[in-house]
Amino acid sequence: MKKREGYISWDEYFMGIALLSGHRSKDPNTQVGACIVNKKNRIVGTGYNGLPVGCHDDEFPWAKTGAFLETKYPFVCHAELNAILNSIGTDLHNCRIYTALFPCNECTKAIIQSGITEVIYLSDKYEGTEPARASRMMLNKAGIKYRKVEVNISSLLLSFNETDV
Repeated sequence: MKKREGYISWDEYFMGIALLSGHRSKDPNTQVGACIVNKKNRIVGTGYNGLPVGCHDDEFPWAKTGAFLETKYPFVCHAELNAILNSIGTDLHNCRIYTALFPCNECTKAIIQSGITEVIYLSDKYEGTEPARASRMMLNKAGIKYRKVEVNISSLLLSFNETDV
């Protein structure tokens, strides 16, 4: 008997973990996830966009527009930052981060400072905006590689039906 064919690649696997992590987000508009992986293809951190620990999801705004303190923007931690903070003291030097969205300039600073050396993203929907341009400027100057993930599948179905295992 030969090994199974059609299994997913490492990039598809880790991006899948990032996308699955994003499903934990309470944000009604954008669910972003991130997954940090070391050189041995071991997951060392995951995160999603959400409020800091101790800040209850029902006590803060989720709006995209309005006065600054009436929107989500001053309160939500992005997936990339949460993945770094959730790495539980692991040395992130030479790791790579998989993220659903190309990182903003603030997350890019944390990525650079943490020692991550590659960013793999799925969507670059804010390409051309000033935060995205600032991110690219910093990544380029810091010598950090970044690339859009290449996948051979368009979707992946997860089943919680125990007879499917």
